[in-house]
This record gives sequence, structure tokens and C-alpha cells, in this order.
Amino acid sequence: MDLDQIVADAQQSFEGAADITTLENEKARFLGKSGALTELLKGLGKLDPEARKTEGARINVAKQQVEAALNARRQALADALLNQRLAAEAIDVTLPGRGTGAGSLHPVMRTWERVEQIFRSIGFDVADGPEIETDWYNFTALNSPENHPARSMQDTFYVDGKDADGRPLLLRTHTSPMQVRYARMNRPPIKVIAPGRTYRVDSDATHSPMFNQVEGLWIDENVSFADLKGVYTDFLKKFFERDDILVRFRPSYFPFTEPSAEIDMMFEHGKNAGKWLEISGSGQVHPAVIRNMGLDPERYIGFAFGSGLERLTMLRYGVQDLRLFFENDLRFLRQFA
Repeated sequence: MDLDQIVADAQQSFEGAADITTLENEKARFLGKSGALTELLKGLGKLDPEARKTEGARINVAKQQVEAALNARRQALADALLNQRLAAEAIDVTLPGRGTGAGSLHPVMRTWERVEQIFRSIGFDVADGPEIETDWYNFTALNSPENHPARSMQDTFYVDGKDADGRPLLLRTHTSPMQVRYARMNRPPIKVIAPGRTYRVDSDATHSPMFNQVEGLWIDENVSFADLKGVYTDFLKKFFERDDILVRFRPSYFPFTEPSAEIDMMFEHGKNAGKWLEISGSGQVHPAVIRNMGLDPERYIGFAFGSGLERLTMLRYGVQDLRLFFENDLRFLRQFA
């Protein structure tokens, strides 16, 4: 068979192959075990040495031409397949993008901001203080004696090291230290709330080692327990957005207030109707605490209260387990978005 004709036939066959499978079948016709060029190579042994050399060179040239045509067509088919896939998966850049999903505030932070907004509306300032506190501000300045059980390692997280005055350091167990800190930097009348993180050695369905609290303080020359009742009752009605809230003050004990009271509330309607729910601790600021503020307890009087922000959030949204707020389960958190 004429070598030029074999090369021409191969090039034509390869060019007509519509896909890789057809191309490989056509390859076998010329370069396979029984292919045209392979058969010619097998017949070289029958020729004399001189003719074998000449004919072998011609066959190799033809084989190279066939392989070149094969590789060219194989690359063309691969490029066509790639272009087809790219076209099918093309991105329409004229379409609007998906954008970044809008986030939302954590339900406890919603409560935090709502509390600030309500108290700012009635003239209260908002203050912040250190979470690593000295035992003097956290306990002593608030009339908690050296042997008070709250100072024990079972209730308080202590921190290695001491402050510049040699006083032990701890993670504050409440935001009440801001009463003394703020009063020492501001003169009466003082109306302030101090929301922030606090820490205690406690963990169950209604307690967390870290929780958020808001402390409230009003110091002036003529502030009474009646003012405390009026301010806090008004706050609860605004926070829960309902007027059917009943509030009671139960006698209690806190070292930094005297008299002291637990504040309970009850809804007249809804699933909590008829139930008294503890919401806050409160009382008139103890004279010893006013003295530690640098003020004269014979001249100034005031009230204070402390409320857990998680507690307020649980009651507002009907959440039973405090730990849900800290598990970062989006299925839970999206309910408040």
C-alpha cells in the first residue's frame, strides 16, 4: 500500500472522528496490532538489509505523520469538550449576586440595648467598668465582710496576681462595684445603670459561669423606696410591653442595701398568669456603701437594683433553659432575628 495514501487516509479518518471513542477506534486501523502501518513494519523482515533500511525509514516518517494527526485531533476534541463544559457552567455576571446574609443581634444583646434605651429615656446614664476587679471594690466597698461566704473559692473565680495596692484580683461576681467606682468620679445627683458580664462558679439550666447583669443606682438627697418601686415597675411595663404586670417587693437581705427586697412580677394573662416570677434584687443603698463612695450618708440616700439580662430575656421570650443562649445553635437564635 502506498504510504502517502495511508497517511492521507489516516488524517481524513481522524479529522472525521466526532468524539474520543471514535478517534481511538480509527487509531486502531492504522496503529493497532493489526493496523496498516503495523503490518508494513512486520513485513520489513522479508526485505534485504539495504531495502529494509530505506523502507523502514519511510514507514517511520509516515508513522510520525499519522501520530501527529492523531494527537492534533485528540487535542481538538479535548478543547471542544472543555469549551462545551465551560459554556454549560458559565456564570451570568449580569445577574445580581447572592450577597452577604444579614446578621442579627443575639437575644441577650437585644435585651441589653432595650434596657439601656428604657433607662436613658428617664435620665439614667450608662457606665462600664473592669471585669477583672479587686476584692475591695467587689466585696469590701459593698459592705461584704472578710468572712462573707461569697468570697469563697466555691463561688468566686480568683485571678493570679494583685493590683498595685496589693489587693487580690478576681472576676467580678456582679456589676455592683460600678456603684462605688461611678460615685467616686461623679457628684450627686447620680442616676446610672451599669450593664456587663459577670462571673460565678455556677452552671445549670438556670445558671451560667458567665452571665450578663445590669446594675442600677440612684443617689440624691431625697430618694425613697417609693421611687425605687415606681422606677422599676415602670421599667418592667415598658420592657415587656404590657400593663397587666403586677409587682411585689419581698423583704430580703443583701449586704450592700438596707432595707433589701427581692422584686417579683406576675402576669395577669398568658402562660405565666397567676405565677410570681423573681426578677431582681434591690434595696436602699447601705450607709456604709455610701460612705465608701466618698459621700455623707447623713445627707445622701439612694436605691440600687440588679437584674440578670439572661433572666429578663428568658421571661420575655419564654425560654426555659439558660444554656440555649450560649450554645450558638442558629436554629434557636434565628427565632429572635
